[in-house]
Amino acid sequence: MRGPPIDEIHFDEAPAVDEFPGPKARELLDRQKEIDSNAVAYPDHIPLVPDEAKGATIRDVDGNVFLDFFAGIGVLNVGHANPYVMDAVHEQADKLVHTVDFPSEPRLDLIEKLEAIAPGGLAGNSKVVFGGPTGSDAIEAAIKLAKYNTGGSGLVAFRGSYHGATSGAMSITGKKDFKEPYAPLLPNVQFAPYPHPFEQGKTPERAVADSLREVRAIIEEPYGGMTNPAGIFVEPIQGEGGVVTPPEGFLSGLREIADDNDLPLVVDEIQAGLGRTGEWWASDHYDVTPDIVTTAKALGGVGFPLSATIYHEDLDTWGPGDHAGTYRGHVVAMRAGLRALEYVEEHDLLAHARRLGDDMRSRLRDVDAPAVGDVRGKGLFVGVEFVDGDGDPAPDAVKRVQEHCYENGVLVWKAGQHGNVLRLLPPLVLTDAQAEAGLDVLCDAIERVDVEHAASSASR
Repeated sequence: MRGPPIDEIHFDEAPAVDEFPGPKARELLDRQKEIDSNAVAYPDHIPLVPDEAKGATIRDVDGNVFLDFFAGIGVLNVGHANPYVMDAVHEQADKLVHTVDFPSEPRLDLIEKLEAIAPGGLAGNSKVVFGGPTGSDAIEAAIKLAKYNTGGSGLVAFRGSYHGATSGAMSITGKKDFKEPYAPLLPNVQFAPYPHPFEQGKTPERAVADSLREVRAIIEEPYGGMTNPAGIFVEPIQGEGGVVTPPEGFLSGLREIADDNDLPLVVDEIQAGLGRTGEWWASDHYDVTPDIVTTAKALGGVGFPLSATIYHEDLDTWGPGDHAGTYRGHVVAMRAGLRALEYVEEHDLLAHARRLGDDMRSRLRDVDAPAVGDVRGKGLFVGVEFVDGDGDPAPDAVKRVQEHCYENGVLVWKAGQHGNVLRLLPPLVLTDAQAEAGLDVLCDAIERVDVEHAASSASR
């Protein structure tokens, strides 16, 4: 068997928290604050100082052990330090690390594997380009490829989107305060509404129809505003936007609009792909074949930086050097990525993610808490949206839930345009027992917050 079973790759004692943050953690957090960049963000929300990690568990420098329902923002799909992956990492690191784009067996093996699992009609008909190490780099490559093949410049994106922190990726990201200091960015970008299943006053069908109508108007109407379109960029599930899972008909409708206008449909699978949703790609749930797919995060196996852009072979019109990047030959990451994909297959983690994710959403929906407005997602990509008594976003509730969780040994993150969505991204190797233990803590936190929420509403 390729690697040990999933119940053998974690610390046994999680969750187990004594003092958090402990004295060693406080010392290192203070040291970081003194010498590190002001751009550091995550310790402001969770005062965690990791020391060692295995599977879906993390031990900090003071010996506290946590269940990880965060996985480095969906990076660690096969868990921390997965032994099947790490064996290959150690072997490869002692042999060859960096090759630019000279051929190597790990590079070619990973390309062939990605072509084999590519969504829909891309399987067997695709090319793969590696560039820089991050998801933003994959988006930049996709923008360049779309423009190169169409001769256009206009990009259609969606409200609530997040595609990365480089200039082009920020241009098609919806978050205004994130990109405002760096304007102007790419011109000729227009944003359409993303159909939100929890949007008040609209059925899912109406939300899809309204979104598609707007996309078509931007591209096709004489006064739609966009000149020279080059492509449509979409997340199959919006991650940073709040685990917004579009209703049926949305992605297939975009596919139809793209076909009608000879435009590439670019699907950003950086967070949702490589098994996170219980399929290799989130677009597989909707039976839609993209023209271009971006991937990163979990692609590096156990956290190695690696991104790729997968695209239909008909779009492979680039000449040598038309897209480049120094770290497009990270052989260790490529070896790790292939091993991670093999581990997912060997241990049937796609089916495991579908079943366990359904169970987790079911239990969260059963929590008697009016502050929970919606529970959604696919596979082990779970979003819980919190609202107040008037149905408005309740970000403070999410913050209190997050605090209760980490104080009791469970790491969870948040998302959403208003910060009112709890985002769960546990490794696909999370066991049933770990999921139950983590949900015990999480559901208790939700019930406690809901009691506070009810008392606050009554006092008004």
